[in-house]
Amino acid sequence: MRHQKKKITLDRKSASRNALLANLAESLILYEKIITTKAKAKALKSFVEKLVTIAKKNTLSARRALIKELYTNNSVKKLMDVLGPRYVGKKGGYTRLILVSDIRTGDGAEKAIVEFVK
Repeated sequence: MRHQKKKITLDRKSASRNALLANLAESLILYEKIITTKAKAKALKSFVEKLVTIAKKNTLSARRALIKELYTNNSVKKLMDVLGPRYVGKKGGYTRLILVSDIRTGDGAEKAIVEFVK
């Protein structure tokens, strides 16, 4: 029984779920706006918010913590140089989730747009 278990599993094992979230996070960081399913967008939002909070510190230990979570140096560099300083005065709510009215043809999944707040 999963009483009081609030982790979003996305019907995957932990290794593939972490890889999926890291790939989605890198795409969001590099392009600042992506379209994905509603469930993945909800899981991605909390994952990216934690990364931006780490990037706001702008220290070597923060950079190393981001390198452990993400795959490429381009996304870490953009987080530290662009997105971290952008949200220094903000305490949270760096991303926005917009539900799209159409559904994906094929499996009927609801789509959502995830983007950074300007």
